Amino acid sequence: MELILAIAIGVVFGAGIWLILRPRTFQLITGLLLMSYAVNLFIFAMGRLWVGKPPITPTPDIDPSQFADPLPQGLVLTAIVIGFATTALYLVMMIGARGLTGSDHVDGREPRS
Repeated sequence: MELILAIAIGVVFGAGIWLILRPRTFQLITGLLLMSYAVNLFIFAMGRLWVGKPPITPTPDIDPSQFADPLPQGLVLTAIVIGFATTALYLVMMIGARGLTGSDHVDGREPRS
């Protein structure tokens, strides 16, 4: 399970880096999104992967190793919300830049054929 998750995180992060290196701004934004998703998966996996285990329990005489860690879950939830707001900001800036320059390229020029 851990190997599959590690490979998936690596593939998603690698695809994000590849998209960031592309000349179009929409591909840049998509690459940033993929990289943030990979980092969120990594943080979530650091809290141990449990299936069907509760995150916390009210009784004081418990073994903490039998429960999932709620801190990475809260961090990932916060990162998702911040990532959504940042993506909305990027898209507004991209639309404004396209209106000013008339191009979707990062440097404002169309590629040579």
